[in-house]
Amino acid sequence: MNGRLRDKTALITGSTSNIGRAIAEAFAAEGAHVIVSGRDRGRGTEVVEGIRAAGGRADFLAADLDGSAQASRDLAERARAALGGRIDVLVNNAGVYPGLDTAGTDEKTFDQVYGVNVKAPFFLTAAVAPWMAESGGGAVINLGSWIARLGVPLGALYSSTKGAMETLTRAWASEFGPRGVRVNAVSPGVIQPPAAPGAEPHPGEVMMKGTPAGTVGTPEAIAGAAVWLASDEAAFVHGAVVDVDGGRTGVAVIAA
Repeated sequence: MNGRLRDKTALITGSTSNIGRAIAEAFAAEGAHVIVSGRDRGRGTEVVEGIRAAGGRADFLAADLDGSAQASRDLAERARAALGGRIDVLVNNAGVYPGLDTAGTDEKTFDQVYGVNVKAPFFLTAAVAPWMAESGGGAVINLGSWIARLGVPLGALYSSTKGAMETLTRAWASEFGPRGVRVNAVSPGVIQPPAAPGAEPHPGEVMMKGTPAGTVGTPEAIAGAAVWLASDEAAFVHGAVVDVDGGRTGVAVIAA
């Protein structure tokens, strides 16, 4: 690592596991002071301890981002205080995926998924982005998804929330970009933690057949893109959705 985020501060939601954890670890390795956030205090503490053991800076803040404006504002205020009065980077990663078909989705589930996946980051960004503008700039990174643009069964509700986040990315880039806040998104493909030696192939492998990558991606692949978007290397990038999906949405490979 080369310190691309040295002296920056970052709040990463849903960062106690999987993609969020990988982003938190990568940011800290690049020099950022990271707030790890999520509902599970035990897992959050484990992530923070690992980052500190590697020489990084991190703190855990418990938060249940249920979609209420108050929950998002509360986390924003606590994170800003813990980070010494400023947040340079916000990563809107927390999300839920119920895996239900349309007819099997009740109103409670619908509201919960939109609350966590759309309302929570909306109100968190509404709180944090103006602070960034006041302090001279910053970066907001949203998590989209490949199934926002390539329909799959059992994905209607979730994919619609990720479509909303990609639309908000462009709208926020227009709103906050002139004030020094860059807003972009990463759109992951099929992501799975590395399989244990001798384990059965991941179920997601079948979804990656016929792609250039030919296999699932890892959380670290998404973290690498997030580091770039948060760094000064992406200073001229606004309103972009960066596909990190092994070519799933844009490329077809015809096997011989």
